[in-house]
Amino acid sequence: QVQVVESGGGSVQAGGSLRLSCVASGNSKYTHSGKCMAWFRQAPGKEREGIAYIYSRGGWPYVADSVKGRFTISRDNAKNTVYLQMNSLKPEDTATYYCAAEGDYYARGSGYCYNLFVDDDAGFTYWGQGTQVTVSS
Repeated sequence: QVQVVESGGGSVQAGGSLRLSCVASGNSKYTHSGKCMAWFRQAPGKEREGIAYIYSRGGWPYVADSVKGRFTISRDNAKNTVYLQMNSLKPEDTATYYCAAEGDYYARGSGYCYNLFVDDDAGFTYWGQGTQVTVSS
């Protein structure tokens, strides 16, 4: 089992910044494996949207075009933590933001993370409870 906990959401005015944090912790198998971690968001009445993902053992992080240039994903492996730095926030960024995690138990690399990220039906197994981000105009 893997526990995923997000934090850092809140309310901010347009143009402001927030940094979300996600800690994913699990059993020994998960701890000693490569890890895929990602951020998604869902606004009321809209479908879930993939924002960014990162692999714990290298490769380029991925950020969706919709937020590229404003959002950055980073990681601190020692803390089992992934961050989403959100700058120049817009009202349309208002949503519940979810962190997702998965162990790369077969060392498939960052390409495995991409497959998880784009697979709506059989992607990430472990999800956080979500953190609300509200951007006012």
